[in-house]
Amino acid sequence: MIFKIENKSVHASDAGQGISNSKDTIVFLHGSGLTHIVWSLIEQFFSNKNFNVLSIDLPGHGNSEGPCLDSIEKIADWLEKVFSELKLDKVIIVGHSQGCLEALEYSIKYKSRLKKIVFVGGSYRMPVNKDLIDLASNGDSDAVKLMMKWGYEGSKRFIGGNPVKRIIQSPRDISKILAIDLIACNNYSNGLDAAKAIDCPTLLILGELDKMINLEIGKKFANLVKNSTTHIIEGCGHMIMIENAFEMREKVLEFLIK
Repeated sequence: MIFKIENKSVHASDAGQGISNSKDTIVFLHGSGLTHIVWSLIEQFFSNKNFNVLSIDLPGHGNSEGPCLDSIEKIADWLEKVFSELKLDKVIIVGHSQGCLEALEYSIKYKSRLKKIVFVGGSYRMPVNKDLIDLASNGDSDAVKLMMKWGYEGSKRFIGGNPVKRIIQSPRDISKILAIDLIACNNYSNGLDAAKAIDCPTLLILGELDKMINLEIGKKFANLVKNSTTHIIEGCGHMIMIENAFEMREKVLEFLIK
């Protein structure tokens, strides 16, 4: 589906089903430099389980008009405009990586609209290696290669190699998009307070072999969130929704219907 926010086109996948007022709505938030496509193995599953699904391309990403938003705080405010425009009374947010920071910030400012949160491969802080930021800021393609190397543990298990490479390819200058996203993650500092303040049901899904969000950091995050549930996927890296989509979506469904 395509709609306008502040006269800019926004692209989101709704699994071809539209938005029904009679169903709960799951909003999927992608990570740095990525697009809604990372949720392809997930969104149809939940659409078939009688949920509205909305996988959004952030401004400047995928098919959404730019420019990119340069802070997590701005993205959270933009998301509120999206939900208001689409007349979504309550939402379930599922965020991956950077999307977890966006969900955290949203939970501080707009908690009345939140029904549940699922954090996938996330933490309350995401400091980024300065060398990676410099590479991306300079438009160096090695930045994308490093992200693929660190972000995807299981690429050798798939015929055709690392699917993130295909997902991250874009007609736009992906390195510059990645730089803006990584700087936004690096600069975000509200996460600790936000994590402690969450008061809606929350699930954290962590990858045992995640090289971007170390498992111990993920567990520390989980301990900050009151009454949260944590599930660790064995043998899985950072791109959980691709590496082990089947286990992830079953655990999320179990959490959503209980």
